Amino acid sequence: MTDALINSLVATRKARKMTQAELAEKAGLSRMAVQRTETGDVDPRYSTLAEMSRVLGMQMMAVPADLVPALKAFIQSGGKFLGQPTGADAPPSIVDSLADKPNT
Repeated sequence: MTDALINSLVATRKARKMTQAELAEKAGLSRMAVQRTETGDVDPRYSTLAEMSRVLGMQMMAVPADLVPALKAFIQSGGKFLGQPTGADAPPSIVDSLADKPNT
């Protein structure tokens, strides 16, 4: 679990073109703490991961293990209903709805 979470944090940091030093500063951590967390050199505290997540615009969430596949499928579908029979049309996803609204 921690590896997947850390990989997600690293990928998000890089996608936002943020350096480890910038993430560390905004999260109130040392650059070394961010580096060691990302490389797996330490077993990070929850508070460290939560602060890194917050700065990156993410939120950590505990999900029961047996629901992870359904949650991943829901996210990949863009928020459309799951388990519909083939050919059934789902209503527009929340993602589609938000994309259609002009920024105000």
